[in-house]
Amino acid sequence: MANQNDRDDHTPLLRNTSGTARDRDPGAPVEELEIESAIGRNVRLLRQQQGLTVAETAARVGISKAMMSKIENAQTSCSLSTLALLAKGFDVPVTSLFRGADVERPAAFVKAGTGARIVREGTREGHEYQLLGSLRGEHKRLECLEVTLSEKSQTYPLFQHPGTEFIYMLEGVMDYSHSRSVYRLQPGDSLQIDGEGAHGPVDLVEVPIRFLSVIAFPDSQV
Repeated sequence: MANQNDRDDHTPLLRNTSGTARDRDPGAPVEELEIESAIGRNVRLLRQQQGLTVAETAARVGISKAMMSKIENAQTSCSLSTLALLAKGFDVPVTSLFRGADVERPAAFVKAGTGARIVREGTREGHEYQLLGSLRGEHKRLECLEVTLSEKSQTYPLFQHPGTEFIYMLEGVMDYSHSRSVYRLQPGDSLQIDGEGAHGPVDLVEVPIRFLSVIAFPDSQV
């Protein structure tokens, strides 16, 4: 019988099962990634609204099932001809495929040592509270990770998921993108983001890098 640690090691991350995780070229423009993500979200929504499988949609549109899957997961840039085929297959205007691409997702970036000091009832001498960011939202389940990035690579992970994510840098330096912005994170810096905005490392400036990642998921994902 597997012990508890074995079970924990194979527990799928909710951030991946309820969202998307893919590789990205660190040289790709942030704006281009946002457009790809918007197209992927809209294509998946249209397919689900019409009660179609990926294979059925691919056949209707006239592209391969593999290409259809890549489009939904924002793993490819659609050509104008492919966008026209998608719009015709779903019987919608081409512009509807870009819906949401111009929406900037909220984020709160706090440099080390600049967070607002908080005085709480019962605060004792030598005990200090510092606000590291706050975004509104109803959350129920937390997923907490310590992430270590030890070497640079040709591609970096790019994520999208429901809920709010909090990142706190422990070691190293990295450039981290979210929506249309890029933040230089150093030890002590924190970043709180809307998880629906495409996010992930842009460049590992100084390795090794260690940071805490905490995601608060909405009730619907629990």
